[in-house]
Amino acid sequence: NGSDCPNGSRWVLEVFDECAQDGRDIASVVLGLVSICCFAAASFPQFYQACKTGIMDRALSIYFLLGWLGGDLLNLIGSFLANQLPLQVYTAVYYVLADLVMLSLYCYYKAKNQGRGFVAPINVACLFCLLGAASTVPLLGRAPGLASDSTAFRGRSLLSAGLEELESKPFTRSEIIGFTIGSVSSVLYLCSRLPQIYTNYQRKSTAGVSYSLFALVMLGNLLYGASVLLKNPEPGQSEGDYVLHHLPWLIGSLGVLSLDVVVSF
Repeated sequence: NGSDCPNGSRWVLEVFDECAQDGRDIASVVLGLVSICCFAAASFPQFYQACKTGIMDRALSIYFLLGWLGGDLLNLIGSFLANQLPLQVYTAVYYVLADLVMLSLYCYYKAKNQGRGFVAPINVACLFCLLGAASTVPLLGRAPGLASDSTAFRGRSLLSAGLEELESKPFTRSEIIGFTIGSVSSVLYLCSRLPQIYTNYQRKSTAGVSYSLFALVMLGNLLYGASVLLKNPEPGQSEGDYVLHHLPWLIGSLGVLSLDVVVSF
C-alpha cells in the first residue's frame, strides 16, 4: 500500500514490498542484494576445485559441510514459517540445494579415493536427495505461514531487516519461533567453521580448499551485517530494540566472518 510509504522508493516497494524512505534504507536493500549474489556464487569455486584436485574428502571437514547444511535448512524453515517474500524463500532453497551438491561431491570423492565399490549407490542416493529437495519447491508457495500480518518475524533474510514492533514490546509467538530458529541456525553456522579450522591445522595444508569460497562468504556476511545495521528502525522503535530483534542473525553473520578470517590466515 503506497499510502503507508508516501516518501519511499517505488521500485523497492513494488519489488520487495519494503519501505525505503531514505538513502540508508536504499543502501541497505542494495547491500542485501549484493550479499545474496555473493552467497549464491560462493559454492561454484569449490565445485571446480573439487573436480580439479579430486581430494575434496581430505580438504573439507564433513562436519563443516553438515553444519553449513543444517544452518541453511533452518534458514529455509524459518523463512517458510515466517511467511517471507518469495525471493527470500527461493534464495533459501537455492542455498540448501547448493549444500546438497557439495555434500554429494564430498561423498563421491570419499568413496572414489577409498577405492570401494559403492560409488554408484552413493550417486543414486545423492540424486534422490536432490530430486526430493527440488520437489518441495512448488509446495512452498502453497503452504500457509504461521504469520500473515505485517508483524511477522523475518528470519535471516537479507532484505527484511525492518520489523513493525514499537518500543520494546514483548515478542509475539511467531517472533519467538523465528528468533529461536535464527539462534539455532546461527549456532550451526558458527560451529561449522571449527571442524574446518581443525582440519586445516591438522593437515598443515589447504590443498583442495578453494579460498574463493570463503572470500565470497566473508564478503557476503560483511555486506549482510552492514545491510541490517544500515536499515532505519521502524517509527517508534529504538535502535537497541531493533538490534535485539536481529541479534541472532548479526551474530551468525559477523561471528562467522571472524572465524573465516581465522581460516584465511
